This record gives sequence, C-alpha cells and structure tokens, in this order.
Amino acid sequence: MRLTGTYGLTCAAWYPTQRQTVAEALEAGDLDARTAADLGYTSLPVSEDVAPPDMAVAAGQRVLDRARCRPEALSMVLHASVHHQGHDAWSAPHYIAERLEAREAVPIGLLQQCNGGAIGIELAVSRLQGDPGTGPVLVTTGDRFLMPSWHRWRTDYGMAAGDAGTAVLVHRGEEPCADLTLHAMATTVAAELEVMHRGADGLNADPLGHSPMIDVRRTKRHFVKTVGIERFTKLAHDRIRSAIGEALESCGLAPDDPRLRHAVLPRLGSKAMAEAYAPPIAESVPAPLLDLGRATGHLGAGDLNASLADLATGDWLEPGQYALVLNGGGGFTFTAVVVSRRDTAD
Repeated sequence: MRLTGTYGLTCAAWYPTQRQTVAEALEAGDLDARTAADLGYTSLPVSEDVAPPDMAVAAGQRVLDRARCRPEALSMVLHASVHHQGHDAWSAPHYIAERLEAREAVPIGLLQQCNGGAIGIELAVSRLQGDPGTGPVLVTTGDRFLMPSWHRWRTDYGMAAGDAGTAVLVHRGEEPCADLTLHAMATTVAAELEVMHRGADGLNADPLGHSPMIDVRRTKRHFVKTVGIERFTKLAHDRIRSAIGEALESCGLAPDDPRLRHAVLPRLGSKAMAEAYAPPIAESVPAPLLDLGRATGHLGAGDLNASLADLATGDWLEPGQYALVLNGGGGFTFTAVVVSRRDTAD
C-alpha cells in the first residue's frame, strides 16, 4: 500500500513468566531430538492462567503508557488471533477495548491466521489515511496454545507455538513519542494455498469436528501428497520477493542501501525459515537476516508485531537505520514492512 504521510508506531509485547524449555519438552516426550534440531528453539513462553485477551490488554496498556496516549483518544481497536480466546460466541476485541477504557474506539476482530497482526497495522494505516481527523489505532494480538485442543509442539510442522500478547499503536508521524517510523507496507496473496490447512476435509458444522485436537500436520501431509511441497515453495518465494520489492520501491529505499541493517524473519522453526523465507530474502536484499524468535517460538497472529516491539525496545537499530520485517500467514498472505528507528532526542 502507498503511504500518504508519515506514521509512527509505538510497540510492546507481553510474555508470561512460565516457560517450557526444549530440554523439558524432550524429557516429557513432547518432541523428539530431530524435530527439536529442525525447530531451533530454546524455550516457549507458556500461559496457564492468563487468557489471550488479557495478554493483549497487558501489552496494550504498556503501549498506551509508553506513548502517553489517553485510551479515549483511540478511534479503533483491532485484535487478531489464531486460537481460542477464552469464550464462545463472544467478542474479544470489545473486551479488550473495555478493559483499556477505550470506549470511543470501534473494536474489530481479525481472523487472518498468523499474519493477523501485520494486516491489523495495514488496516490501521488505511483508517488514518481515509479520515485525517480520526484518532490513533491500537492493534493487539493474543494467543495461547493449550491442550486438549492444541499441542504447542506437535500440532503443526515447522513451528512450535508460544503464548504472548502484543500491541502496536499506529498514529500520525507528528507524534514525538513513537518508537519507530513506518515507511512502507506491502502484502501479497496466494489464496490457492488455503487448501494446505484444509486438506480433503469437508466444511463441518462443529468446532473440532475433524479431529479431537487441531492437527495441521494431517492437512499438510495431504497437501504434500496431492499438490507437492514444490508448489508451496515456488508460490511463497514469488510472493515474498514481490512483497519486499513493492515495499522498498514504495518508500524509495534501494535494496543495497547501507541504512537497511536487518531483514527480520518470522518466528517459525529454523528449517522452515531456511526453506521458505531465507532464499527469497537473500535474492532481494543483502541485509543480514535477524531471527528474534528462538526463545519465544511462533506467536500465532503476533510474530511481526512482537518483532517490531523488539526493534523498538532493543538495540538492533540506531536512529535513522532501517529494518525490513517479514511475515506470512495461512491462506496465504505475506507482508513486508519497512521501519526505521526514531531519534529519541527529537
């Protein structure tokens, strides 16, 4: 998308204190040594007691405090998730808005699989561009992966799932308290790949009607057998290259600009990222790859937003330096974001 102005991002993530290390998972029989090596994680955050919307509220409160933003100034709260939010036939976004006292904001839920947080930022920018008088938009994510419905180590191939909440406040560029400047966003689509998460299953009437536990491995095995992994790899590489090229072109940043310090990966397993993301990124930019997810695992809808929080609060970027942040989600959509670190002295 073309940005018709400058937009600032204030970012935060919230993680539970409890963790399951890979060593503990191996001892418990939750995964085998080969899978552990392919994933490359060290541990996963685990939330037994805090529900996903409450993790999102905690991250959102941190963002509002950091940005010195009054909750009543928010025009919209966008909440993205992958898994169960704590209740049925109920609106988690409205709950989050109420808990944050953002009672003038329009709460909206997003179901974009693992790219939901990224799409939320894109929609937030569209809101601000479409109505110059509207207030800032808060984008939250929250996911928790507990049995019996989701086995954090075994439900899917190529990733293991950690619990976390994230929040990104999107506001106009004149706000001095933003952590990052958003320069570009680009999203590409490969809708023909939705079958990877559906397999040969019909569309049933009840949740968990196809299996007692969500089993993405089963549908992926069907995809590999009937379509072939080469089809996914070819389409994914093409769409990732296209997203990167569009994002860089739209903000006038050359691929070899020395200010582009990092290309930030999603928080998938190491082998999956080496196959799906590293090749098209290396073909597009010479910036070194930055992997921020070894101690978090894959965070459902929140990978990209958690990486923005790391860039905002860590020492990965000096003022004026750029990062290209990549993400993808089942369906499939792929998003590339270009941000720079703001000079806090400004």
